[in-house]
Amino acid sequence: MQRDSTTSKQTRSQSANTRRVHERLIELQGVSVRLGQRLILDHVDLRVLRREIVTLVGLNGSGKTTLVRTLLGLLRPQQGTVVRAPGLRIGFSPQHFHRDPTLPLTVERFLTLGARAPRARLRSLLEELGAGGLLEQQVADISGGEFQRVLLARAVLPDPDLLVLDEPLAGVDVASQSELYRLIGDLRDRYGCGVLLVSHDLHVVMAATDRVVCLNHHVCCSGRPRAVVQNPEFVSLFGSQVAETLAVYSHDHDHRHDMAGEAVPLGNEVHATKVNHDG
Repeated sequence: MQRDSTTSKQTRSQSANTRRVHERLIELQGVSVRLGQRLILDHVDLRVLRREIVTLVGLNGSGKTTLVRTLLGLLRPQQGTVVRAPGLRIGFSPQHFHRDPTLPLTVERFLTLGARAPRARLRSLLEELGAGGLLEQQVADISGGEFQRVLLARAVLPDPDLLVLDEPLAGVDVASQSELYRLIGDLRDRYGCGVLLVSHDLHVVMAATDRVVCLNHHVCCSGRPRAVVQNPEFVSLFGSQVAETLAVYSHDHDHRHDMAGEAVPLGNEVHATKVNHDG
């Protein structure tokens, strides 16, 4: 009897953990948004689960920014519903952030604007993101890639359930893009959060996401990367050449890139992994 009771408790615990892993963090249900006379979002459905990386792609003017603002509660939809998990904490990294070169602002001060955190926590978080040593630097003096890591640190600081990252590769050189996406995946695993990425860097995105949502005012298609790039609506938007290239795209992950963009070997072994684009 004791053994049956123990087994039952273990089963319930495993079931609870499974539910939490697949917990719905946020969902847009039939959301439509008008700005003036223009219909920007037309009956859009989108969902992000815990521990899932969802990437939103679309051409300029397709409604991606409006969708993010609606998701964050900055815009109210005229139709539809935004469902959020109770007590949902969101960390947000914006696409554009003007750095005033005349404003004396250290990275430490920037990270703690509107929030409090021990210096040790700030230093540890920056080190996790490969930006150790920046704490006392002026925000205006660091590189674009370094600043994106600082923005990512600020988004992670409140220990969010959901990370919303709007064009996290803006201002980042090509050599560092894969490394930043690897860091985002590491953060997902470490903090158990869901991630919504907005990006037009399709090659890197397809290798680093669980699910893709293609937006053109409405959801054209969504699903695993390999399925999406073969969808006729995706091909119509981005062109057959892009779709064919993405379908066979691969990257040899035998190194990572530091903040200067230099290749750093992964230990003494060679890790060559072909990306299959199906998650």
